[in-house]
Amino acid sequence: MLQNKKENIMSFTGKNFPNITVDAIDYLGDYLSINVFEKAQQENKKVLLFWYPKDFTFVCPTELHAFQAEVAEFEKRNTIVIGASCDSNEVHFAWLNTAKDNGGIEGVEYPLIADTNRNLSSVLGILEMKEVEHPEYGTLVEGSAVSYRATYLIDETGKVFHESVNDMPLGRNVKEYIRLIDAYTHVQKHGEVCPANWEEGKEAMNATRDGVASYLSAN
Repeated sequence: MLQNKKENIMSFTGKNFPNITVDAIDYLGDYLSINVFEKAQQENKKVLLFWYPKDFTFVCPTELHAFQAEVAEFEKRNTIVIGASCDSNEVHFAWLNTAKDNGGIEGVEYPLIADTNRNLSSVLGILEMKEVEHPEYGTLVEGSAVSYRATYLIDETGKVFHESVNDMPLGRNVKEYIRLIDAYTHVQKHGEVCPANWEEGKEAMNATRDGVASYLSAN
């Protein structure tokens, strides 16, 4: 049974992404089974997983095209892009075959998760819904039971190093996720921490009293 979002709020940052296998489809129409946690480990890659509310809607196609436009940049950073919603594989494929100038996502080539049973989105606590008690019919769901615009960055061990959730009307800034991946990769490689507004090529700092003093005096 779907869980009440208010009772299932939890953060996965710093923890392993849920080890759950879900249905998915690619742009060729091939049906897939994807376990994001295992995929990160087995392929030794980072994963950017972004959720959106519904196929054939309004803000959603702008985001899917925006992520597709930056796929090469993510690939340079050893990162796999995966989209996700609660729509079925068949609806995904229909949208993938709908022209961009008709509101479709033709040209999107990364896989799309079809979480129709809402197992993964329910565990993540990102569904726009709550359970209410009906005097005659018992527990019912109130709300659309579709996902908010949640984004997860997962490292090569399967650990979540960033998560964020936007409300339905708010589209994401794709380049911010590139910046976050750059920052995390810098931490992995150099053991330094990345201060506010850090970008690739800028100075990082040591996580010590002297390190922060030195950085602040120079900036």
